[in-house]
Amino acid sequence: MKDFFNAIQDLFVNVLFAPMDAIRALELENWFAANTISWIFIIICIVAMVYWMLQLKIFSDNNEEDKSISSHSFL
Repeated sequence: MKDFFNAIQDLFVNVLFAPMDAIRALELENWFAANTISWIFIIICIVAMVYWMLQLKIFSDNNEEDKSISSHSFL
């Protein structure tokens, strides 16, 4: 059982968090480069959220969503 938890630890520490460690090491060398990478990720998230909201608005304008109360008896 101990090997199982050590495998989970190894997965997170050495694989999944490796990009975070790389950005942390980059910050010590070049602060502007590390922040540029962070801002690029933030911009990608904002663009994805705006796209998602626009798609939700399209479906809402077409009245494709079932808003009837009969779908839930407790309402």
